[in-house]
Amino acid sequence: MEFQKLYQKAKEVTGTRKLSSYAEAGSVGSALLTAEGDVFQGVCIDTCCSMGFCAEHAAAAAMITSGQNRVKKMVAVGEDGTILPPCGRCREFIRQLHPDNLKTQVLLEENRVVFLEDLLPFCWEQD
Repeated sequence: MEFQKLYQKAKEVTGTRKLSSYAEAGSVGSALLTAEGDVFQGVCIDTCCSMGFCAEHAAAAAMITSGQNRVKKMVAVGEDGTILPPCGRCREFIRQLHPDNLKTQVLLEENRVVFLEDLLPFCWEQD
């Protein structure tokens, strides 16, 4: 799957929606392509007490629920269509789900793709 289609999958789930007076969701959407060829989508959830989570976490949770953990490609977008690089927490989270996820291709901006390992140059674990 090309990144343009994955981008569209992430974009289609965006759109801020109020969940309660304390929470909203959807200002960022994400799509992950797995090694098995499946696509999982997720949206961020923002709460007033910072207990929410990122769109990449939501997409990864759906992926894990289905029994998969290997990510080939990933993208996150704002509701205005801006491509957003994963935050440090999301980078580390995806990395820890499978050793091969260091080779996940991450769309940083239009026509700029890097491997997840390039965004995590100094590994904390001792092999």
